[in-house]
Amino acid sequence: MISFEEAAAQLRSGFVPAPDKPDETVEATARALWFVAAAQPRPVSRALPPLPVLGADQAASLKALIDRRLSGEPLAYLVGLQEFMGLEFIAAAGALIPRRETELLGAAVLAALAEVQKHTQQPRLLDLCTGCGNLAVMLAHHGPGASVVATDLEQAALDIAACNVQHHHFGERIHLLQGNLFGALAPLGADARFELISCNPPYLSSRHAAHMPAEVGAAEPVAAFDGGPFGLSIVLRLLKEAPTHLVPGGWLCFEIGAGQQALVESRIKQQSGYTDMHRAYDSQGVVRAYRLRWQP
Repeated sequence: MISFEEAAAQLRSGFVPAPDKPDETVEATARALWFVAAAQPRPVSRALPPLPVLGADQAASLKALIDRRLSGEPLAYLVGLQEFMGLEFIAAAGALIPRRETELLGAAVLAALAEVQKHTQQPRLLDLCTGCGNLAVMLAHHGPGASVVATDLEQAALDIAACNVQHHHFGERIHLLQGNLFGALAPLGADARFELISCNPPYLSSRHAAHMPAEVGAAEPVAAFDGGPFGLSIVLRLLKEAPTHLVPGGWLCFEIGAGQQALVESRIKQQSGYTDMHRAYDSQGVVRAYRLRWQP
C-alpha cells in the first residue's frame, strides 16, 4: 500500500515545476495521478480531496504513473483530461495541451462573441490552429446558435479535436477541416466569411522551439510551437489574410508570445482596417492576446 504523503514524497524527489502549468504543483499532481490509478481520472484542477482508497494493484499503478511523470510524460497525457475555461477536454499526444495562459485569449474570444451576439444569434465562427479543439468547443458552448469551423494543419490534432467535439456533443455545429491556415477553407469557397476568427498560433522562434524542455519538445507536437525564425510567421500571415475572411465589423482574436507586442502592433498599424484594439495582459503586465475589429 502507499499513503498520499509517500506518493507526494516520491514525486517531489525529482519534480521540476513547469512555469506554464501553474496548476501542477507536487500535491495537485499526486492527487491527479492517484485518481488515475483509482480508475477515476479527472483534470488536475478537479483532482480534489477526498481521495479514493487504493487497492494493492492500484497502489502499484500509482507508483508506475509517478515514475512516468518524473521521466517527462506530461501530466495531462497521463490523466487523459485537461480543463480549459471551465470545460473538460480530452488530452492526448498529437495535440497541444491547453495552457492556463491561453485563457487570456479565451476571455478575449468570449468578449468578441458577446459583441457579435448583439447583432446575430447565428454567427459564423472560425478557429484556426485549433489543436485539441478547446477554443472551438468553447465558442460552440457559449454561442448556442453559432456554427463553428475549426482547422489545423496536423491530422493528429484534428483527430483529438474530433474526440472533444463528440465529447461535448457538438458534432452538428463544429466542422473540422485540415489545411494550412486559411488554405483549409477551400472546400467552403473563396468567399467564406465569418463574424469572428480566433487563433492560438505557434509563436516561438524555430530556435527556441527546437530547444524546449523534453517534457514539451519530446511529447507535444513541435508544429504547435514553431512560429518561424522570429516566432511571428503565422501571426503576421493571420493579420494579413484575415480581412479576406471577416465580415465588416467582424473580430479577430489571437495569442502572442511574451516580448512580441511592439512588432505585432507595428504590423497592425501598417494594415489599415483594424480598429478597437483590446489587449489582454498576463499577471506580469505583459500583453499576451489581442481582440481587434475589422472595419474597412
